[in-house]
Amino acid sequence: MALEPVELYRDEQHACLMFTDLVEEDAQAVQANQFLIVDHGTGAIIDPGGNLAFNELYMGMVRYFSPHKLSYLIASHADPDIIASLDRWLTSTRASLVISRVWERFVPHFTKVGKTENRVIPVQDPGGILPLGQSQLHILPAHFLHAEGNFHFYDPISRILFTGDLGVSMTDGYIARTPVTDLAPHIPRMEGFHRRYMVSNKVLRLWVAMARQLDISLIVPQHGAPIMGPAIAQFFDWLDHLMCGVDLMDNQNYTLPTQPIAPLPQRPQ
Repeated sequence: MALEPVELYRDEQHACLMFTDLVEEDAQAVQANQFLIVDHGTGAIIDPGGNLAFNELYMGMVRYFSPHKLSYLIASHADPDIIASLDRWLTSTRASLVISRVWERFVPHFTKVGKTENRVIPVQDPGGILPLGQSQLHILPAHFLHAEGNFHFYDPISRILFTGDLGVSMTDGYIARTPVTDLAPHIPRMEGFHRRYMVSNKVLRLWVAMARQLDISLIVPQHGAPIMGPAIAQFFDWLDHLMCGVDLMDNQNYTLPTQPIAPLPQRPQ
């Protein structure tokens, strides 16, 4: 049975909720967080996830407001763990998909023919400000961290920055409920992922320079635990100096293969 969502923020008219255990870290699928933002009775889901998360997330959403008041499905990028459930959301709600214009013509592959027609809001590379209820979400450029078209989302009321795959840690849904306030002991859960999935230190430094201008109470990635307090500045400092992606590549990574790949054993007929 799924745990109660974590209330990242709540006042009389505005709430930010995090679901951490709808998809658990196991041998088949990586743990993932999904987020619900409600303002004056209108809602948005950030990175709604794949089919593994749909039923529990939908029922969790119903407890807070009616599905017909869901305005947006907001996707940081187009990976399956972000929006593979898109077809079911477009069927069960009237929400629009908000995603980078880079992925506008790719997301129909997640749905039945014609399902995305007049349902996609393509965001241009500089991002923008999206109205939600009587508030707004700031859509911030985060391209190549890790996807070619990638955005992060800042909620100025809660001062929460939702960072998709940046800040990810490999853990389970229970541990993901507790924010990290000291980055050093947390880095082993983050380092391997960031070195492989982030494109370059140059892009990290550009992003950090932008993010430092925000008033941030909490950084919340799509996998693993939120980052808060002193760990926020420590996270920025860590990213500033992290070599990753193409920084680590040389000719040894591009050689002709020699190792055989074993096929799976055939199942009995």
